[in-house]
Amino acid sequence: MTERVNPDADILSMIRAAFVSCTRPAHFTDHKHCKECLEHNELLRARNLETLTIADVGNLGWTPIPFTTAGAFCYLFPALARLSLDEPDDFYGWYFPELLFFLTLRDLENEHLRHFTAEQRHAVVAFLRYASVTRRQLIIAFRCKADLTKAINLWTQNVGGGPNPATGARKLRSDRQ
Repeated sequence: MTERVNPDADILSMIRAAFVSCTRPAHFTDHKHCKECLEHNELLRARNLETLTIADVGNLGWTPIPFTTAGAFCYLFPALARLSLDEPDDFYGWYFPELLFFLTLRDLENEHLRHFTAEQRHAVVAFLRYASVTRRQLIIAFRCKADLTKAINLWTQNVGGGPNPATGARKLRSDRQ
């Protein structure tokens, strides 16, 4: 019997390598803010990059991802990329459009765009381009081509930058002085 090779293994390996510096946070959300933040934090603390599932993050009405800190999103990105390449779930649908939402939220003010290193931004762009080729039919079916194009453009234009010593945030190439 021949072993089945995952066609997405190379891109997911590249993503993991780019995000290896993102350490697992002690807390994924501002867990003291409210009961919802606490519940989302506890769920994510009970998962790791291999055990996070679409059921954990795929419910648009009850997903922990909008509540995560920038560091937690960075840590989780390899798992979110993996979920985005999975076939659509019968109940939750396809995760990729949701990830596109988080990658383009607030355009240039996107906290993930500002937090990720240049290497991580390059990896995000490579991942998005990979998905645009390998998931073409799903992109059409889920009507997310415009969001994908927006994400590729946003993340491609802002690959450079470096940390702001005062805030730890990354300065984007398009930031005005």
